[in-house]
Amino acid sequence: MANAMSRRLDKLDAERQKRLFESAAEEFAAHGFDGASLNRILEKSGMSKSSLYYYFDDKADLFTTMIERSLAVLFKEIGGFDPTALDAATFWYTFEELYRRAITVVDRNAWLVQFGGMFYRLRSDPRQGSATGRLFLAVRKWITLIIERGQALGVVRTDLPQSLLIDSTMSLLESLDRWVVAHWSQLKETEKDAMPQKHIALFRSLISSQPTGGAH
Repeated sequence: MANAMSRRLDKLDAERQKRLFESAAEEFAAHGFDGASLNRILEKSGMSKSSLYYYFDDKADLFTTMIERSLAVLFKEIGGFDPTALDAATFWYTFEELYRRAITVVDRNAWLVQFGGMFYRLRSDPRQGSATGRLFLAVRKWITLIIERGQALGVVRTDLPQSLLIDSTMSLLESLDRWVVAHWSQLKETEKDAMPQKHIALFRSLISSQPTGGAH
């Protein structure tokens, strides 16, 4: 159903999409997920309720889609990433550098942290959390490509089933992301600066073929 909805949304005029997502972002930022009103979003965006439900299943679907589209724009700002271009010498350093760029982007877009908190509260809600699943499915596909590339280069371990490496990496990624979202406002600049090296080191300890050694 979600894929069908996404294909429908792609046909919506770009200006109307922009107006809808801007109205939704303002509403969620002002009232949180639970307090956000679809009626107010419709009024601000000029979209009818029937049109909204043609493109989205419900409020959770609208929110998750808004997060996906926003992240796509921000990932472009961070810079393109091609797993097939990774090499053994710079494999782990590449992710440290991407992490550093991401921190810079988040510092300029504080709303990302606020929306991240809403996203994880929604994910923990058994009634509506399923809407967040497709974003994690997309992330899982990227993780799979990265692990496969790392194994081909000899920098990711092969002594465990690949599915276990993927599941473990996904779990660590979500745990770190939840922690960063929850503690971002209390972190000092020096602590943020240290996160890329320290957090990527956790992934290295988990899945690297040489977890404690190897130069950048």
